[in-house]
Amino acid sequence: MLELDRLSVSYMTRRGPAAAVLDVSLSLREGESLGLVGESGCGKSTVALAIMRHYSGKGRLAGGRVLFRGRDMAELSPGELRRIRGSGIAMVYQEPMAALNPSLTIGAQLAEIPVFHRGLGWAAARERALGALADVNLPDPERILGSYPHQLSGGQQQRAVIAMALIGEPQLLILDEPTTGLDVTVEAGVVELIAGLRATHRTGLLYISHNLGLIARVCDRVAVMYSGEIVEEGNIAEVFAKPRHPYTQGLFRCLPEAGADKERRPLKPIRGTVSLPHERPRGCFFAPRCDHFREGLCDDGHVPVTMVDAGSAHAVRCRRWAGLPPDAWESMSPRSSPARSDAVALDVRELSKHYAVEEGLFAGFLGGRGRRVRANDRVSFRATRGRTLAIVGESGCGKSTLARVLMGLEAGNGGTLEFAGVDLSCLPIEQRSLELLSALQMVFQNPDETLNPSFTVGRQIGRVIAKLMPGRSRAEIRIETRRLLEQIRLPAEFASRMPRQLSGGQKQRIGIARAFAGNPALVVADEPVSSLDVSVRAAITELLMEVQRASGTTLIVISHDLSLVRYIADRVVVMYLGQVMEAGTTDEVYAPPYHPYTEALLSAVPIPDPRVRQQRVLLEGELPSALDPPKGCPFHTRCPRKLGPVCESEQPKEQVTEAGHRIACHIPLAELAKVAPVFQVARSPALAGEGIP
Repeated sequence: MLELDRLSVSYMTRRGPAAAVLDVSLSLREGESLGLVGESGCGKSTVALAIMRHYSGKGRLAGGRVLFRGRDMAELSPGELRRIRGSGIAMVYQEPMAALNPSLTIGAQLAEIPVFHRGLGWAAARERALGALADVNLPDPERILGSYPHQLSGGQQQRAVIAMALIGEPQLLILDEPTTGLDVTVEAGVVELIAGLRATHRTGLLYISHNLGLIARVCDRVAVMYSGEIVEEGNIAEVFAKPRHPYTQGLFRCLPEAGADKERRPLKPIRGTVSLPHERPRGCFFAPRCDHFREGLCDDGHVPVTMVDAGSAHAVRCRRWAGLPPDAWESMSPRSSPARSDAVALDVRELSKHYAVEEGLFAGFLGGRGRRVRANDRVSFRATRGRTLAIVGESGCGKSTLARVLMGLEAGNGGTLEFAGVDLSCLPIEQRSLELLSALQMVFQNPDETLNPSFTVGRQIGRVIAKLMPGRSRAEIRIETRRLLEQIRLPAEFASRMPRQLSGGQKQRIGIARAFAGNPALVVADEPVSSLDVSVRAAITELLMEVQRASGTTLIVISHDLSLVRYIADRVVVMYLGQVMEAGTTDEVYAPPYHPYTEALLSAVPIPDPRVRQQRVLLEGELPSALDPPKGCPFHTRCPRKLGPVCESEQPKEQVTEAGHRIACHIPLAELAKVAPVFQVARSPALAGEGIP
């Protein structure tokens, strides 16, 4: 169906042409799924856009060919390209709002595709659009059809974009990070949807992602890109079980191993960054970051692609691969656990945060009836000093609201939130002492929204020091700024740089430095690594652990990445519609007995380790509205283990084990304990399973 024959793409820069993609050869058969992985800047999206013949004003085809159904895309007329785009080849972009027109309804945007490509009338095209929305499992397709993009959730927008790509019945579907930023449950639903449509329509898939677990779940083959080249290619089973290129092995060592935590199997980030096109070294492009580099061999001319075995589809671009151990999942040297106290740093008891929502435009003036959104409803948990507590759950479950109350940006409606002997639940930030402001800090998900683009890095860190540590001289502030930069492993000269001169990972490091500038006792990290590359994620995660160890700070991590949570957290709180469904140590929460919601969350986590076998539990339906939550157990509308009327009418009481593991469910703990583990690791060729927490 698709063949890339020595494809090269370059962009014109001030320094001359820069080769973004070099000599890439790939093929894709009908009904096959190929994954394209690598860090940002490796050329993955450039390959996708080159297939569509979408070049920016400064981009051009520098060599090679793109053949679709045997036709060279470079030789097609503009009219022929328009007919192929949407019907022959379609693309799903990472950000759905970049592909949706905010001024048109979803129905209008979907219907115009069969009108243009299939010659249907508008009435028939509308029926086709209705069917496409049903195919992607969107609830109430009629309502979605008449909705504007801003009226849909992120998951609904992404499904609408997938429906838009599929309504033209393309033969090839290109997906560029289609699930980044989505909840793990929504991601699992999208993956199942794509797999089903692929099986039904024999659609070929080119799946671009830095999520190796997702690639393992949806693809037949994988190609690993580095600095514009394919460095390894083969079947998923071969490459994921025994990766041969040092870069591929490095990517796997950046991932938490199933069942291991920060002490048992530390992450090993890949040092350095991807070389810019004008800075590529001679020979192997990965050489400056490779632990196996050998002078005179790895830097001697262009490195060719070789086959791992005769007759195998496994290929690698490395001169030393045969002498390297192929096991990327070998045990790393464990590190000793730090000394910890059992002192309580944060005690949350029956905390509630409700928002009044008035119905009708003039409800506030005419005394109209209002309803309440229960963002947090009687939430209770404790965070231990010097340890990490993770709060997990889907979007809309109340995680960020809880953080806002803790930071003083919102006031609670009931219960207590005790920190350092002070109840913070109704204490706004304006009334908090300088000591409290210094003791409580936050690392935000997107550093671009928190860094002032007009100030240097040094000024932004120094301003926090001056504010939270009054009385420091300018010289002392400069010394402390350099110390913080050294702590986050950035050179002292970065103090004079502007935010625009930093990469995403470097900006996040600055955010961490600012949060720890006042020697805080507690730091809230809200999705601190969700938008970063796998190698940068590993580096930032390890950095957080190192800074926490050095300062003894309590860390509260808000995340929907349960792989990260398993690695980083000591205790876990699982929330759903503002309520705590389960709470306990990480080992307790990640092993039976599970709350059915926790079980579904864990089953949705994509695992790249080929030794792990995983149970699949798909949730039906959408998350209920917090304006009209279900009666009884809030999870009963989606629960695969629902008992019956008792779940619909009665709020479940919390069941507590002797160790303090809490589960709010009507199903007895003894029955929940009989549930098979979500993860099982095969330790023998016979795939003898052993449950792992």
